[in-house]
Amino acid sequence: MILMMMSNALFASQDSVFSFRFRNDVTITADLPRNFSSKKNTQIVLFALPNGNTTAQTMGKKMQIGDDWHFDIQHIAAQTRFVKNELPKENIIVVYLENDLKAWPQWKRVHENYTDILPAIVDTIIQVLAIKNYSLHLNGHSGGGAFVLGYIQSQKKIPDHINRISFLDSDYGYDSSFTKKFVDWLKKNRSNHLSVFAYNDSVVVYNGKPLVSPTGGTWYRSKLMMKDLSADFPFKITRNDSAVQYSSKNRINFFLVDNPDKKIYHTVQVERNGFIHSMLIGTKQESKDYVYWGKRAYENYIE
Repeated sequence: MILMMMSNALFASQDSVFSFRFRNDVTITADLPRNFSSKKNTQIVLFALPNGNTTAQTMGKKMQIGDDWHFDIQHIAAQTRFVKNELPKENIIVVYLENDLKAWPQWKRVHENYTDILPAIVDTIIQVLAIKNYSLHLNGHSGGGAFVLGYIQSQKKIPDHINRISFLDSDYGYDSSFTKKFVDWLKKNRSNHLSVFAYNDSVVVYNGKPLVSPTGGTWYRSKLMMKDLSADFPFKITRNDSAVQYSSKNRINFFLVDNPDKKIYHTVQVERNGFIHSMLIGTKQESKDYVYWGKRAYENYIE
């Protein structure tokens, strides 16, 4: 394993950001609070990047004339600052996971031994951060779900130090072979949370062709996951405008957005406070000062 520490001048903010390379094709960027305290609980969020995006684009920035539009569609850095403000008694560390192919599904196809490499990536992050007491939050958007599911696949069971798992329109690779691991993990600790965000991509036609296959989109995969979990966890339904929430004891939440206009809402789910909601659902700050699928609540935090 080769690690190369390097300075990062891309980001000038209230946070402390540094990057390093894992082997020769993965860039890991950690966003730490400057006021880190060992007396606080620490949540480390492993955020696997969406297909085709760089870390800088995923973090986001205030747009200037000529800027690439990708800088204005996720704003994970600004949403993180919002969350840090809402959870002042916690250390929130977001670790961005980018590979040189800019697509975790493709990266997995190239690395047949990914079930060995992905745990090594996670272990290296923990070693570099050198934090003794922490919980992990597996999160990601789009193709980033391939990292999350790949890591879960690599484990005999979901590790106890993982307390949150979120799929921001990213569970394309889910199948029923994962069900038992999720059920066992959720039953073992009542503080564990699973959140899934999806929209009806099955009705979208792009360039004259369906955007996804009948069983290949997150709409189908999310409903399959919910069906698999419903054998052990009863769900109740709450409708808020076009977003329907299926929840079980407020620890398992599926947010499924209707799509009567057949539009592409793939990244919009993240932009409209999706990352914030994945962090705060189940806490006392859930839906305070923000609304999922509402207006950006983090505008003042964009740098």
